[in-house]
Amino acid sequence: MGDHSAIEWTDATWNPVTGCTKISPGCKFCYAERLTERWGRGDFRKITLHSDRLELPIRWRAPRRIFVNSMSDLFHEKVPFDYVDQVFEVMAQARQHVFQVLTKRPDRLVLWHERHGRLAIPSHVWLGVSVESSEYLWRTHRLRQVNVPIRFISAEPLLGALKGLELTGISWVISGGESGGTPQRSLVERTGGAWRPKPDAISWVREIRDACAKQSVAFFHKQWGGPTPKAGGRYLDRRLHSAYPALASTAPT
Repeated sequence: MGDHSAIEWTDATWNPVTGCTKISPGCKFCYAERLTERWGRGDFRKITLHSDRLELPIRWRAPRRIFVNSMSDLFHEKVPFDYVDQVFEVMAQARQHVFQVLTKRPDRLVLWHERHGRLAIPSHVWLGVSVESSEYLWRTHRLRQVNVPIRFISAEPLLGALKGLELTGISWVISGGESGGTPQRSLVERTGGAWRPKPDAISWVREIRDACAKQSVAFFHKQWGGPTPKAGGRYLDRRLHSAYPALASTAPT
């Protein structure tokens, strides 16, 4: 956690919760779990609420894009809704920032939203779901049930083509490959002494890019992945794709 981040699509990370449990194939080689083990910070499966970190974004005066719970899932079953309320209260106060909340548990997101009478969420709080394959496109349908101006999809780690990708009500899509996993799941292969995207992977990402272009949705290709996050680079068809949603006028520059 810190006020600077190496994640390409954000500026900082804020972790009022740490720890998580695996829920779908995209979790298999979880980077947050690997970091927890590397740092010797105990059992990653233990969900811990860090109330002492709640007001941290308020103290950050300079505007930032902040990835919320990069080391957990705010809508994990063991995170009480009362605590989720506290996190959203802080985000509501810290309007100088953009908050990017990403979950693999949209059912709990919808339940939390219904508890508040489907209250509109402010435009500087973006809500997203992880979609690693077509099997999990249902998460986007649940996300559309939430009253929020900016909805986004993180197709990372991308494990296959997103057949039937429907972007109605979606403002932003991030794509990316897995790093530090296994060659069988990677979007890259080693050729000529360098890590390069596999032909199938290029096709998958092109399909996402083209769907975004057709439906006027911002597209951000984060990385191809490989043994390290930077191994395969970021270029798709000789260009970088680093777009943000249209309402990014609320975001730091």
